Amino acid sequence: MNIEISLDLPETVQLTRVELKMMLLYSLFEKGILSSGQAAKVAGVPRRLFLEDASKYGVSIFQYDAEEIEKELSEWQ
Repeated sequence: MNIEISLDLPETVQLTRVELKMMLLYSLFEKGILSSGQAAKVAGVPRRLFLEDASKYGVSIFQYDAEEIEKELSEWQ
């Protein structure tokens, strides 16, 4: 599927098309809509690089919800 989006951003926003694309891909990954492999493929980068760069976009590669974290912690105690 190919989607084209047009945005009228203020001139003070200094982002390239690639940066916007990566922001969208990391957002979709963070929300669980895309896997890291799928997002990396769309970005045209190796999965490892996609995961390594996640923190640059404020995204954790650890996709746990509160319930899963509590379960993990209780298993360690």
